[in-house]
Amino acid sequence: MARFVLVHGAFGGAWSWDPVVGPLEALGHTVQTLDLPGGGDDRTPVEKITLDSCAERVCEVLASRPQPAVLVGYSMGGAVVTQAAGRCPDQVASLVFVAAFMPADGQSLLDLTHLPEGQGDMVQANLVVEGEPPLATLSAEATAAAVYNCCPPDVAERAVARRRPQAVAVFATPISVDDERVSALPRSYVLTRQDNSIPVALQRRMIAEHPCARVVELDTDHAPQLSATDELVAALHDLAG
Repeated sequence: MARFVLVHGAFGGAWSWDPVVGPLEALGHTVQTLDLPGGGDDRTPVEKITLDSCAERVCEVLASRPQPAVLVGYSMGGAVVTQAAGRCPDQVASLVFVAAFMPADGQSLLDLTHLPEGQGDMVQANLVVEGEPPLATLSAEATAAAVYNCCPPDVAERAVARRRPQAVAVFATPISVDDERVSALPRSYVLTRQDNSIPVALQRRMIAEHPCARVVELDTDHAPQLSATDELVAALHDLAG
């Protein structure tokens, strides 16, 4: 069975993965989650929250056990795992992107959202950015519509309440990796067809530009951990094989 390291997205934390951890472990997998700097219960000061510090945190978790991991990035976590895989590729068995950004060397998450296929991104359209260093927030109403549009209202409400402001530096910093080295790692994608955060057209463009060995499509929103838990667990189990 596989070892999974699951990396959350913007505004989130390790809690984002809670619904899938038990089912994956029941299938025999080892599962590790983490709070990125500034995410979940982590209280890293905003000035120290960078793409590099996020990637370093992931590499620390990867190094905590000898078995190379199936490294899973969700949403913004796709940029983080790309940067981390460039740093410590020997600790990565494969990459799985779940409704995630897949930047290339020299490309930031924000660069991807500005592509023509990114039109309709309800997160970027409703972000409020304040402070120095800047922090981004999203209202509860906008979050529910952009991220949890297929979730039962009570499930969405609980998730929205746990989210925290996000340091913009992680969005805005270009990836710095050896593209050939990272592209040599097996790569898969879980596409979400009712996604209001990363439009389907943008997901498909990224898949075309970064060919994936496997693509699984789920007919759900940007939070498949909550809205399509069983289907996501099945996909991750299958992709790990």
